[in-house]
Amino acid sequence: MKVLIITYYWPPSGGSGVQRWLKFAKYLQHFNIEPVVYTVDNPNYAIIDKTLQNEVPDTIEILKQPIREPNNLLSLFRKREHQASAGFLKENPSFFGKITQYIRANFFIPDARKFWIKPSVRFLSEYLSKNTIDVVITTGPPHSLHLIGLKLKQQLGTKWIADFRDPWTEIDYFHQLPLTKKTLEKHHSLEKEVLSNADCVLVVGKTMRQNYLKYNKNIQVISNGFDTFSKTVDSVLDSKFSLVHIGMMNADRNPKTLWRVLSELIAENESFAKDFQLKLVGKLAHEVLDSIKHYNLTTNLKLVDYLAHNEVIALQKNAQILLLAVNNVPNAGGIITGKIFEYLQAGRPILAIAPTDGDLAEIINSTSSGTIVDFEDSETMKKTILTFYNAYKNDNLVIDSKNIEKYHRKQLTGQLADIIKKLT
Repeated sequence: MKVLIITYYWPPSGGSGVQRWLKFAKYLQHFNIEPVVYTVDNPNYAIIDKTLQNEVPDTIEILKQPIREPNNLLSLFRKREHQASAGFLKENPSFFGKITQYIRANFFIPDARKFWIKPSVRFLSEYLSKNTIDVVITTGPPHSLHLIGLKLKQQLGTKWIADFRDPWTEIDYFHQLPLTKKTLEKHHSLEKEVLSNADCVLVVGKTMRQNYLKYNKNIQVISNGFDTFSKTVDSVLDSKFSLVHIGMMNADRNPKTLWRVLSELIAENESFAKDFQLKLVGKLAHEVLDSIKHYNLTTNLKLVDYLAHNEVIALQKNAQILLLAVNNVPNAGGIITGKIFEYLQAGRPILAIAPTDGDLAEIINSTSSGTIVDFEDSETMKKTILTFYNAYKNDNLVIDSKNIEKYHRKQLTGQLADIIKKLT
């Protein structure tokens, strides 16, 4: 049995977007399913991690086609501004920034990879006419790729799975886009068409499933997960009382209440001030750095730029506390950041700032892997950090997680294999 995986993010792409289908492709052959990957030939990836190329199985076929990306042209005119914003939507863009945001939001629907749709459909239609593929799988964002799957379904009648790593119109930054009424209607129309026509829709959490059931009854939840760590990964705990966040942190994810609480603890507790270290690994929006400076945390701050995935794993295992901050947006209850699953395997206590009744809270509570605190609950936040700190001072800061093996990438791929086989 063969499946065709259509994905924009593929090694050497770094970041979170590449992990899900790289791991599925890695393990599908264990379930007698042969993956063929279709991806871009000349990508404009924001983050590069060449170490991930070592995880691509030598036995799988990789198809590539070039893509025209308007971001390449825009970057020539806004390179300086782009670097300053760390790739995030700016809250107060310049005049030129407002124009480019408006153009991108209303002329590139559903996203800037729309120009890959037609050439991909042509190329893949010819490929499918000459090769036996049992199921086509598209993964987004970018959601343009789902339109490739939709057209192949309509033209060739292929079995099609649409995988949503993140939602479409409910994605955390959607409310920030300067969309016209016509553009907004177009997004909703395309989203509905994709969801209604797919033979199966994959989502990463229960809230997403509930939201999509009105369009398609075959909505299946397969969460993100973790893979087996290398035995060579160093696991010596940080000597400092380190609070470590891995990954990008934009303005919506900026935990201002946490910064204020930490500032108070430093002012009130001389020992805490000496021992504490805030370690942020990855790209940060300027709003985050401004807040940290505002609360006088720079003395305790250690910034680490993007690292290769294997180095990130080591930092996670060495952390005293792992920080997970969810975007403070209307759909926050349905957000499950991919990093939570690697945090689970790292075996260190997790401090999550997110809705206490959301999908992420359910994972943390069911695995006994840490504490979840609501965005503005400064009292609980302070008590939790002090509890962790007292355990650290007594050399007893440990966590006894349970039931995490169900999130192993191989186990999750087994669930995917079952879905694929049922479709055929």
